[in-house]
Amino acid sequence: MSVATTGLRHRDLPRSDADRYKWVVLSNTTLGVLMATIDTSIVLIALPDIFKGININPLQPGNTFYLLWMILGFMIVTSVLVVSLGRLGDMLGRVRMYNLGFVIYTFFSLLLSITWMSGTAAALWLVIMRLFQGVGAAFLIANSTAILTDAFPERQRGMAIGINQIAGISGMFIGLVLGGLLGPIQWRLIFIISVPIGLFGTIWAYLKLREVPTKRLHHVDWSGNLSFAVGLIVLMVGITYGIQPYGGHAMGWTSPLVLGCLIVGVLSLALFARIETKSDDPMFRLSLFRIRAFSAGSISTLLAAVGRGGLMFTMVIWLQGIWLPLHGYNFSNTPLWAGIALLPLTGGFLAAGPLCGFLSDRFGSRPFTVGGMLGAAASFILLLFLPANFSYPIFGLILFLNGLSMGAFSAPNRVSVMNALPAEHRGVGSGMNSTFQNSGQVISIGIFFTLMIIGLSRTLPNALFTGLTHQGVSSNVAHHVATLPPVTTLFASFLGYNPMVHLLGPHALAALSSNARATVVGRTFFPTIIQRAFVSGLHPALDFAAIVCLLAAVTSWLRGGRKHSRESNDDLGVDVLSAPDTN
Repeated sequence: MSVATTGLRHRDLPRSDADRYKWVVLSNTTLGVLMATIDTSIVLIALPDIFKGININPLQPGNTFYLLWMILGFMIVTSVLVVSLGRLGDMLGRVRMYNLGFVIYTFFSLLLSITWMSGTAAALWLVIMRLFQGVGAAFLIANSTAILTDAFPERQRGMAIGINQIAGISGMFIGLVLGGLLGPIQWRLIFIISVPIGLFGTIWAYLKLREVPTKRLHHVDWSGNLSFAVGLIVLMVGITYGIQPYGGHAMGWTSPLVLGCLIVGVLSLALFARIETKSDDPMFRLSLFRIRAFSAGSISTLLAAVGRGGLMFTMVIWLQGIWLPLHGYNFSNTPLWAGIALLPLTGGFLAAGPLCGFLSDRFGSRPFTVGGMLGAAASFILLLFLPANFSYPIFGLILFLNGLSMGAFSAPNRVSVMNALPAEHRGVGSGMNSTFQNSGQVISIGIFFTLMIIGLSRTLPNALFTGLTHQGVSSNVAHHVATLPPVTTLFASFLGYNPMVHLLGPHALAALSSNARATVVGRTFFPTIIQRAFVSGLHPALDFAAIVCLLAAVTSWLRGGRKHSRESNDDLGVDVLSAPDTN
């Protein structure tokens, strides 16, 4: 397959026209990425309202499939597709693929909002439509950074990509607040809100964005695409089901399904790597890793995402399950207030991202990427010293430090990666980097949940049994509740349900005296019981995050000093992949 695209390069436009056009590109791509990332998390907080609206209990056996895939399916699809769609952008035109992403995203956002069914049929519809919505997001994410890089001169790319990147990352936290505000009003609003924004962005993109021509013939690497998709999908499915109970185990890592998925996933990705080394026109250009700035930046992206990805879930559970109830908030109101409590994290991202992206244009990326990862590691270590019932101002300052640090890292790191790439490989290179980021987030969630469940399994059963029997719950019922998988307790807190109402059920509660029942389902009983167990699971997760961020700092240092990249290897008549490192 070959294609010749039409359009103008940034440097071929009159200066005034180029200056105006680059701000149009920045505005539109930032809108697209912000919209896509808001919907990554808006569902997270609104899940209780969604499941109530379609009359399904996500915590019942068999229904956790819908719960997990509503949360993770969107991220899995974008992780799998961004490289292929970035490659298609290089082949068929980045603006063309980006515009198509707006259309797909808007269409399936509309279908999500008009669900007419109820029960498991409605849940399955939402999961499938959510996956297709993720396809549209993948089109947007895969090509937005490459379009920005085409439009902005190298001296301004840090600022532009900084704004775009931080809008994307902060969108995940903005989505928490929007989900908490819109979900209780009407759950369909969390999907409808994307429709007018998507329509506006689609029309704007089709009218204003200009295609950059490609000079090479390209062919679709079908075998590479298939092996990569199969490998990444089954690997992430294995991770998703690994955190669910299996048999008599608290988690499913010994399940034949999980083990089979992990083995098949690794083998498929190994086959993919083999195919790519033999392909004349590979999808995932492994030769790009010869560029030190690109390889170091991509590995740093993966490590930072692994360190950061599970943070949001951990903080939400901490706030909803312990801190907010202890401070007088009803469990049903905790999703919204958890999103509000996390705003300092978003504030840190917004403060540091554009500024550090701008400064990296002048001073290079390495000081900010290394410093950002060191600051992130420090913030995770500081969280270790907080009690479960912390002082919020201190907690908020630590979150702000984490946001500042991650913001200082993200934009300069992406700028370094994009500046290192030859012009004709920016789409696939951006997609590769996004794959590392999205895959790292899913992996991080699996690791964080695993470490927390291991910690909870050691102390939570005894704490629950002792606390319940002290309130008059029979030994048999208390033993049953205490031996339930800890993930059930985490999900109950996470969804804004009263955990003890869910764990005990109406019959056990009815057998208690009125005073004991009021105590057990009150706002302080469950948080008090779970505090010690939660901390024993939280600390290993924070230790892991700090170590991963330190490794990312080391990798960022290895990217080398600042050098200017080559705009196009075609113009120079050389193969940049065999040239010295660029940054």
